[in-house]
Amino acid sequence: MTMSIGHIALIVRDPARTAALFSGVLGAQVIADRPDDEGHPQTFAKFGGVWFVIVQGTGPACRTGDHIALEVSHDELMACAGKLATFDVEHFMARKDTALYFMDYDNHVFELDAGGSMDEMLAGHA
Repeated sequence: MTMSIGHIALIVRDPARTAALFSGVLGAQVIADRPDDEGHPQTFAKFGGVWFVIVQGTGPACRTGDHIALEVSHDELMACAGKLATFDVEHFMARKDTALYFMDYDNHVFELDAGGSMDEMLAGHA
């Protein structure tokens, strides 16, 4: 079966604020607020080739090891690190500056990975 990710939904307190973070740091394409069928505010942002549906609500109560990782070049990683300094979110470099982790305003964790693709890392282990 051929599949790809259609979208990822994130529940956040302020969809516009989260969309501004994604746009400002990741260059996301943002579609303004459009309520869902039940009237809940939601915003759409596309980055990493995937649409994110950002829905207003109560996000995760705490962080876990769950995260969304995006492959980027080292130059892109460093540019995003500089941009994150202007946003009020926790972020840090890891793995000898080949990974940048940041948390949105609602405990969702993102990783920007410039250390090579999963395909490269797992080559020969299948």
